[in-house]
Amino acid sequence: MKPTLLVLAAGMGSRYGSLKQMDGLGPSGEAIIDYSIYDAIQAGFGKVVFVIRHSFAEEFRQIFSRERFGGQVEVEFVYQELDCLPAGYTVPEGRQKPWGTNHAVMMARDVIHEPFAVINSDDFYGREGFRAIADFLRGVEGQAGRYALVGYYLKNTLSDFGSVSRGICETDGDGLLTEVVERTSIQRKDDGKVYFAENGEDHAVPEESLVSMNFWGFTPDYFAWSDEIFRRFLDSDAAKTNPKAEFFIPYVADVLIKRGDASFRVLNCDAKWFGVTYKEDRPFVVAKIGELIERGVYPRSLWGR
Repeated sequence: MKPTLLVLAAGMGSRYGSLKQMDGLGPSGEAIIDYSIYDAIQAGFGKVVFVIRHSFAEEFRQIFSRERFGGQVEVEFVYQELDCLPAGYTVPEGRQKPWGTNHAVMMARDVIHEPFAVINSDDFYGREGFRAIADFLRGVEGQAGRYALVGYYLKNTLSDFGSVSRGICETDGDGLLTEVVERTSIQRKDDGKVYFAENGEDHAVPEESLVSMNFWGFTPDYFAWSDEIFRRFLDSDAAKTNPKAEFFIPYVADVLIKRGDASFRVLNCDAKWFGVTYKEDRPFVVAKIGELIERGVYPRSLWGR
C-alpha cells in the first residue's frame, strides 16, 4: 500500500497577507505545495489529503484538484474548524485561535488508513526528505507506535532576513527522538557562528544540529493516541484559561515518548529548507526555485501545462 501525504493548509496566512498556500511561485504558476506533491509522487505516495477551512474551500478545491496533478495521485479534503471537538466539549468563551497542528492532523482520521506523512503547506522540504520518509513508512506498514521525524540540519534552515525559531531535536544513541527543544532568535552572527537568544544572552548552537520543520511520519494508530491526549489537553487549565494555547504535534510526541507508548526515528535530511512567512520572502523563494529548475531538479512546468 502506498503512503499518504497529509498537507496542513488551514492557516489563513494572516502575516503573509493572502492565502500563501495558493500563491504561484514557480514559472508555470506552481505553489510551494505543488513542489511537495511532485516530490511525494516521485517518492511513491499514492494519496494527498489537504486540511483546509470552509471559508476558502471552494477556491482551494478548484485549484488543487486531482486533475491539476494529472491524475497521478488521489486527492481528498478535510476541514479544521474551532468547533471540531470530541463529544461533550465546546469551544471556550473568547477562543478564536485555531487549536494547532495536531488538531489539524486529527481531522483526517476518517480518510487515512495507511502510513502517512505530515507537512506544512507553505514550506519547501526537498525531495530527499520525501524519499526518506516514504522508505520509512513502507517499512512500518501494519505496525503501531513506530513513527518518524525528518530532521534538517540547522545551517540549512537559517534565514538571510533575520532570526528564526527552531525546535532542536535531541536524540538517544539509537537515533530516536527524546525531545524537541524550542529555541528562539536563532541567527548566524558576524563571527560566522550560530547563536540562539535566551534571557537576554546569546548561546552558541552547532549548525549541524538537527531541527524539526514539522515533517512527520505516522501509522494510523496515531489518531487514537491523539484523541486521548487531546481530551487531556482540553481538560487542562492551560486550554481552559489561555485562549491561545495550541495542541501541537511535538506536544503529543513528548507525551508518547515519556510514557513509552511510541518511538520517533529521526531521519537526517541534507536538503535546503525554505518557507514563505512574509511577503518579503517571496522573491527569495522564487529565486531558489529557479535555481533548482536550472540545475534540472524540477521541470519548468511540473504538471506539463
